[in-house]
Amino acid sequence: MSLSHLSHLDCPRCGRQYDADVINNLCECGSPLLARYDLASITTRPGDIAARPHTMWRYHEVLPVRERVISLGEGMTPLLPLQRLGLELGVPGLLMKDDGLIPTGSFKARGAAVGVSRAAELGVSAFAMPSNGNAASAWAAYGARAGLRSVVAMPVDAPSITRTETVISGAQLYLVRGHIGDAGRMIADLIARSGGALFDASTLKEPYRIEGKKTMGYEIIEQLGWRCPDVIVYPTGGGVGLIGIYKALQEMQELGWISGPLPRLVAVQSSGCAPIVQAFEAGKRTAEQWPDPRTVAFGLTVPKPLGDFLILDALYATKGTAVAVDDTDTVATQARCAQLEGAFVCPEGAATLAAVRKLRESGWLAENHRVVVLNTGAGMKYPFEVSAPAFDPADTLPG
Repeated sequence: MSLSHLSHLDCPRCGRQYDADVINNLCECGSPLLARYDLASITTRPGDIAARPHTMWRYHEVLPVRERVISLGEGMTPLLPLQRLGLELGVPGLLMKDDGLIPTGSFKARGAAVGVSRAAELGVSAFAMPSNGNAASAWAAYGARAGLRSVVAMPVDAPSITRTETVISGAQLYLVRGHIGDAGRMIADLIARSGGALFDASTLKEPYRIEGKKTMGYEIIEQLGWRCPDVIVYPTGGGVGLIGIYKALQEMQELGWISGPLPRLVAVQSSGCAPIVQAFEAGKRTAEQWPDPRTVAFGLTVPKPLGDFLILDALYATKGTAVAVDDTDTVATQARCAQLEGAFVCPEGAATLAAVRKLRESGWLAENHRVVVLNTGAGMKYPFEVSAPAFDPADTLPG
């Protein structure tokens, strides 16, 4: 018997519905498809979940996998108080959801676990995708565990560690001069020439990656005693996690698991690639292509997210905002987090902390707000230069 209450897929743009038990990519209108559930038939209450295994699969009623779960133990990552850094930033109630501790070292494992599980369940034997790094390493690892062949294209400047992870898991890797959009065009060409042999697993071009990412939202709420924080701050490249968290909040609201106002959602981007911030500030529902995207937070290098309208809808609906931070602030805040909290976060995660400082200084955040930031990966996966002064043993010990 299936543990999932998956009902169908629908298009958030035109409303067309699709059978969830056949292979699907985008809607005919070009929009991503979203998984929908028969929420009225779910009798589970929050208290029933407490005794379940501490993985993201504890929310199986609202996950799309019917029988074949491909897992490396992902989910239920810590929600850590950042007391010293929070005091410095002016938000003493600051919390960090640390997905740097998840399998493959990034939150991409959530989407890969569900996306690969569902693909395998529907009979996919090989998939292809572009990636800035972490998604490729996660999908390659879960693909290997499921026995699926994987083909990946990523920018030549992608972090070397993620390239190694991808190859060692058996993926066929192509390196592309340019950004992820250029890698996407290469993958589209390979898929077209494969004669149907390759399934397109690109971001939001398959409907189930978002379902894995939304478990961050379920976990945050459960870890807070089924209460909502005031604000959730998310590093936004493709924005799948932000879309997923908003979807999770809506589902929990409909299930009666939470009540009251939803958290305000914040999309954080780099000043070197900020299409969502630009669109939000102009009050638009879609973003323009960002020219020459560049940032040390490589996962934020997405010049025009496919789900831009879904990201912006979530911000508007929750009375949230979008903010861009400079790379210098990101790198400095990454070091400060490690010095004060012992947490070596990824650049994308550091960008959310830099954004908290900026939002507190502007008055958008108040001192008494309970704020959750997302650290989406382990800092050690990004081997860029970090200043590391050393002392000579002959010198007097410092301090």
